[in-house]
Parts: sequence; structure tokens; C-alpha cells
Amino acid sequence: MGKDQLLAMIRGGQELTARQRLALVVSLSMPAMLSQLSTIVEEYVDAMMVGQMGAAASASIGLVSTSIWLIGGLSHAASTGFYVQVAHRIGANDFRGARDVFRQGITACLTFCGVLVALGIAISPWLPMWLGGDRELWRDATLYFAVFCLSMPLHQMCSLAGGVLRCAGHVKVPAYLQVLACVLNIGFNYLFIFVFGMGVLGAAVGTCCAELVVAAALSWYAIVKCPEMNLLQDVGKTRFRPTRITLLKSLNIAGPMGIEHVILCGAQIVSTIIVAPLGTVALAANSFGIIIESLCYMPGYGIADAATTLVGQSLGAGRKPLARQFAHITVAGGIAIMSLMAIVMFVTAPWVMQLMTPDVLVQELTTRVLRIEAFAEPMFAASIVCYGIFVGAGDTKVPCAMNLGSIWIVRITLAALLAGTYGLTGVWIAMAIELTFRGIIFLVRLHGNAWLNKFEKIR
Repeated sequence: MGKDQLLAMIRGGQELTARQRLALVVSLSMPAMLSQLSTIVEEYVDAMMVGQMGAAASASIGLVSTSIWLIGGLSHAASTGFYVQVAHRIGANDFRGARDVFRQGITACLTFCGVLVALGIAISPWLPMWLGGDRELWRDATLYFAVFCLSMPLHQMCSLAGGVLRCAGHVKVPAYLQVLACVLNIGFNYLFIFVFGMGVLGAAVGTCCAELVVAAALSWYAIVKCPEMNLLQDVGKTRFRPTRITLLKSLNIAGPMGIEHVILCGAQIVSTIIVAPLGTVALAANSFGIIIESLCYMPGYGIADAATTLVGQSLGAGRKPLARQFAHITVAGGIAIMSLMAIVMFVTAPWVMQLMTPDVLVQELTTRVLRIEAFAEPMFAASIVCYGIFVGAGDTKVPCAMNLGSIWIVRITLAALLAGTYGLTGVWIAMAIELTFRGIIFLVRLHGNAWLNKFEKIR
């Protein structure tokens, strides 16, 4: 039985066997993990190409990376507020309502994105200085950040259209297009970095060009081709202007996520400020470490995407026991896969770093911190997948507060205490302790019923 038939069984109130539930989780998770893997490969290639220009080039991107995550995370939160509603409407067999939410999401998200672009461009000349980077990094860091801000509407449409398609059960299209983005990014980066000699700026322009192609393709498929979400079906019957009810529901879901992301990225920026005085080698190693570690948690985010869809549709269909069953399956799968990936990272870190940069000092320091982080990956998996489950239920306020409390009280405090004595190693020890703590508290919340009951309050 195919994925579409199994999703129809959820909406139709039919019982699924344990094998069918597992098959559905796998069928939705695998394309999502492929998409995540493509994103990670894209980041690896970027880092390898930039790394060939020396530690300063890598450090300039690492300096503004947390600020980029801040803006990107806000746009993703805005998209989530709408595509979670799409999952709930589809679960209730209200496809017309799902399309209405999608239309309104396009208008609201692009408007919000325009504000982010304006703010990002305005602060870009001063951002590297505010973050405490060496003067030699300022120019490249400013240019990289400014180009990213200009490309934000493309990121926004990729996030919204891709999320809507995944919530409708069309997981392969976003995954395949992300693979295309990876391939295009490699080609464009080589062209702009090395052939045109644009250096760090070329990496930003190359990524922007790849994003343009993928954003256009994703938007076309979601708006025109997708059977359930094709907006041409309702031409003249509905408008793109957001309604008060839809916006309020979106804010109820996305608002806490956006606030969380601002404060969370604020913590990451503080972490960057803690790392920056440790020197260019530490800053570059920190940047490489974050990129390489993403290979470990990539499967977790893929499974979390599947969990959001399955929990969202199950609750939309009024099936709480099924939503909990999907929650348990996805969490167990995420922990198992990320534990395996942690072992791979621990063993292969030295060889991977030899590919990333010729700087021996950066290689050794990055390997050391990655092997510390490997021990935290199982509980990191628990927090990632649980968060996807809670988002599918529309439960974002308490999980956001849990994330913020964990990172600010545990990670930042420990990092500030340990950095002076142990350098970058101390910062990553603090991170490993915090991720373990975060996973435990998320599992405790999953065990209760509060997240299941949240759905009834936002309907």
C-alpha cells in the first residue's frame, strides 16, 4: 500500500497496523532526510571551497553565520505558522481551506520577509564589528551577509512552498529539488569563487543563483502542479489577503517560535562573541565543527519533518492515540539513527577535516571538539524530533521556553566559565552538556498529555 493511501486512511479514520505506521514514517522521512543531506553536502562544499582560501576566509563566514541563522529562522517560523495549519486542514479533508491558508501565507510571509531584508541590509556594514571579529574579516563578512539578505525572498518561498508540499504528503519533490540545489550550488560556487575570482562574495552569489532556480521550481509545483494545493482551482473565489483568524492562528504557532529563535540566536551570537577573542584558528574550527556536526543531526530534522506532517494530520483527523503512536516511532527512530551517525563522526573526523582545510591547527582543534559533541547526539536527536512533534500539534510556547532556558542558563553560562581555561574545547563541552539536558526535558514533556491537548485550543 502506497504512502498516499496510508495518509488517506488517517483522514478516513481507518486503523493502521504497526507495520503500516512504520512504513508511513519511513516513506515520509527518507525524502526529508535526502533533502537534509543535500543541504549538508551543499554546506560542506561551500566550506571546502572557501577553506582553500585560508582560515581568514572561513572565519569571515563563521563570524556572521549565527546572524544568518537568526534571519533564516525567523522566515522559517513565519512559514511554519501557515503550513502547520495546512496539515490540520488536510487531516480534516478540508482541501479548499488548506489552499486558502496557503494563499494567505504567501502574502503574509513575503511581507514579513521584506522587513527582514531591509533590516539586514541596514545593519550589514556594522555587524562584523559588533560581533568582535578582526578588522581583516569585516569586508568579506559584510558582503556575504548582505548578499544573503538580498536572497531572503527566495529562502522564504522555498520554506513555505516546501513545507506546504510536505504537509500535503508530497515529500519527494522538495527533496529532489534540494538535491538539484546542491548540484547547482557546487557549479555556481566554482564559477564565482575560482573562475571569476570573487572569493567569499562568490560563495554567497553562487548559493543565491542556485536558490533562485529551486525557489521558482518549488513555487511552481506547489501553486500550479500539486493536485491538493493547486491555487488555480479557486481563481476568483478567494483572495490572497490574510484573514484575521488565519493570522491569529499563525501567530499562535509561529510567534513563540520566532521569539524563541531571536533569543536562541542571540545566545548563539553571544557564543560567537565568546569564541571570537580566542583567535582566527578557534573561530574557523568552530565554524567547521558546526558544519560537520550537521551531518549527524541531518537525519533528526528529516524525521522531525515527517513527525510534523503525521502528527498534524492525525490530530486534524481527531485521532490523538494515532498521533502519540507516530510520536513514539519517530523519536525512537531519530535517536537510533543519530547515535549511529555520532559514531561515524567520532571515527572519521580527522579525515573529513583534511578535506575541509589544509590548516593543520584548524584540523586538530575541530577534530577534538567534534569528538566531544558526539556523546550528546542521542539526546540532541530526542529534542529535535520531539520539537517536530510538538509543532505538528501546534504546541510551541512551552517547547520554545524549554529551548531558551536550556541554552541560556546551561550552555551560555558554562561556555563563559569554561572558555577562559579550556578555550574552544570548553565551549563545546558546555554545548554537549546542554544538548543532553535539553533532550531529557523534551522526553519528559512528550511523556505527558499537554502537547496533545494544545491542538484543541488552537482549532
